[in-house]
Amino acid sequence: MFCCKLDVLLQTDGPLTAPDRVRLAQLATEQHIPRISWQQIKDTGLPEVAAQSGSVVQTIASHQIAPPAGTFFQATRESEQYIQEAVVKSLPTKLNRRDVITELYAGCGTLTFPLAEHARVNAYEGYAPALEALKKATGGTRISPFCRDLNHQPLLAKEIAASAVVVLDPPHAGAKLQMRQIAQGLPNHIVYVSCNPAALAQDASLLAKAGYTVENVTVIDQFLWSAEIEAVCSFKRESSRRSRNGLSR
Repeated sequence: MFCCKLDVLLQTDGPLTAPDRVRLAQLATEQHIPRISWQQIKDTGLPEVAAQSGSVVQTIASHQIAPPAGTFFQATRESEQYIQEAVVKSLPTKLNRRDVITELYAGCGTLTFPLAEHARVNAYEGYAPALEALKKATGGTRISPFCRDLNHQPLLAKEIAASAVVVLDPPHAGAKLQMRQIAQGLPNHIVYVSCNPAALAQDASLLAKAGYTVENVTVIDQFLWSAEIEAVCSFKRESSRRSRNGLSR
């Protein structure tokens, strides 16, 4: 049986008072809430832990992560598994243990750990607390975590070119500057996870211009009672040598 405990992030337009903190501590104890964090609206800093009565642990592909407050995870355990399965099924069949998967926007490792079962993974994430949680859980795995704000310092095309596969799960707005570098790096395989069809279409148009074709698309309806969906798209580009042999344009 799966046991779910709440990890609460409270956002308010004013600071917490001393009585507020007392009430939150009582709430955490009475309702068995391991952690209640607080952040003032429009505050760009890290959330503050207002009350904590236990440890917070998230299990991803049999690996336990201690996530920071406010970290993004998929909506449900079932949808997370569907997304992981769709991504893994989109990987090329001839990957070996020496191949490198470049994962962009890795978060706390939702896709990282399943990917590492098939090849080495260079995982890039710009949110330092999330990357630190991932890093602490990578012992004994083939994962190399890197802190990098891909929206302002995208991984360059020459760094991407050596990848056997590029896997990315960007924010709602899409990959923006990073997508241009991916299209210029010309990796043979790309797996793109998106919750925004408009951003996906915009980014995919760059891949189409670079000679990529869609291999498969998996749509996951994980947001109940809403029009939102999650999509996993696989893109492929034939190598230049195969192109010269007349097997592709």
